[in-house]
Amino acid sequence: MLLSLTAKRQVTFPASVLASLGARPGDKIELLPSANGFLLKTRVVDRTRLGVLRSKIAANTPAFDVHSFRKAQHDPALRD
Repeated sequence: MLLSLTAKRQVTFPASVLASLGARPGDKIELLPSANGFLLKTRVVDRTRLGVLRSKIAANTPAFDVHSFRKAQHDPALRD
């Protein structure tokens, strides 16, 4: 199986390869050196740890709007 390397040094793996690794969006794929090249290993994200702070946020709190945040003017002193 041949994979193409983009100008940005990115590679797209076929879905069948990712499925066989058990990789899902957000997981990391580790490349380990081996005698015959490299070995692919999935570093799975522990999804049970993703919502730890959810119970500490008030139920009526609106979702954070990152686009509005990026457009807003912020005090330059906060960048120090």
